Amino acid sequence: MDSTQLINYVGAAIFGLAVLHTFSTKYFLHLAHTSRHHAGLWHLLGEVEVVFGFWALVLVTCIALIEQQKAAIAYLESQNFTEPLFVFVILVIAGTRPILHSVQSLVNRLAALLPISPALSAYFLCLFLIPLLGSFITEPAAMTLAALMLRDRFYNKGISQRLKYATLGVLFVNISIGGVLTPFAAPPVLMVAEKWQWDIAFMSGVFGWKAAIAVAINALLAALLFRKQIKAVDAPGLLKLNEPAALMPVTVIGIHYAFLAATVVFAHYPVVFMGLFLFFLGFTDAYQRYQDKLMLREGLLVAFFLAGLVVLGGKQQWWLQPILAGMNSTILFFGAMGLTAITDNAALTYLGSLVAGLSDSAKYALVAGAVTGGGLTVIANAPNPAGFAILKDSFDEQAISPLGLLLAALLPTAIAAGCLFML
Repeated sequence: MDSTQLINYVGAAIFGLAVLHTFSTKYFLHLAHTSRHHAGLWHLLGEVEVVFGFWALVLVTCIALIEQQKAAIAYLESQNFTEPLFVFVILVIAGTRPILHSVQSLVNRLAALLPISPALSAYFLCLFLIPLLGSFITEPAAMTLAALMLRDRFYNKGISQRLKYATLGVLFVNISIGGVLTPFAAPPVLMVAEKWQWDIAFMSGVFGWKAAIAVAINALLAALLFRKQIKAVDAPGLLKLNEPAALMPVTVIGIHYAFLAATVVFAHYPVVFMGLFLFFLGFTDAYQRYQDKLMLREGLLVAFFLAGLVVLGGKQQWWLQPILAGMNSTILFFGAMGLTAITDNAALTYLGSLVAGLSDSAKYALVAGAVTGGGLTVIANAPNPAGFAILKDSFDEQAISPLGLLLAALLPTAIAAGCLFML
């Protein structure tokens, strides 16, 4: 066995351990709260955002030991870390007070038009409108906004764990499928759109309307099933349009959206959007009275998670690509939906795009399956770690059970699959 083959096997084994680790984080956090010894270590191992970065370090160390240090460094330099950097920047910008409060104001105005209680209408719009906005402001930004609004309006109001998990499952699934109205907002679509020449007209006409129906059904079903508990939430907790926070200067809000739009436009060029981000940090420092604490820590943890996933995922091509190449369209849809639960769906569609001779139906099946399964686990879709980081403190022991998320996402995933596969 040569060194390349050995590294491939080691990389697959380490990736498997990392996936198992993500399903064990709640156990480690429980140890951190109950153990007298090494509580700090257990807490570190219980942080989902740390898991893939930790095992990426193990992989790079193994490459250095099997081959040499230069080989490990060359492997790291060959990986593309644009997505982790982009998610970091977009999460911080989208989580600022001007953008968050402007979106809240929009939700308030639309909620007032619905003939139902304010709390119920706000809940529905957070799970319906915001995921669809993700097609234009990108999925990571939509996830950040929706998670922050749900946290402040519902999760911190003493709702049941059952409702928290049900909402999380719907949120993750709806964000994953809600970004397919355009070719630039959803990471798994972004990876193939240029190569396969999928433009906005194609995405909205082939994927978008089906996804919008699924998003609406999922949001409506969750709102109806938990309507009594949602109505009991203190509706006055919503942002009042006449409060000082809502009276922020239009120019400040406009500048924030300009930075957000520029980041989206230059999403493929980290040297540009990171430079813009430094200007953005300077602007927020100059106008601190219009800011809350920036989500730098959360953004860095999410970026670390995604960077680790990139490093580990780079050694999975040897077994993933042959599996995808051997499936027909129907099997490919459900196969992609299942595989994306254990690997990032953007990496999955990228590997599929390398398969020669894919038919149009196979291309659709691959991407549709990948976005459909994007809510099953925290690693399935790039924006998921952002929502995970924002909402986890609202759960028992400040931890989200991966099994609880998987079970909560099964029904909305089935509904999404029905719409994207059957319609």
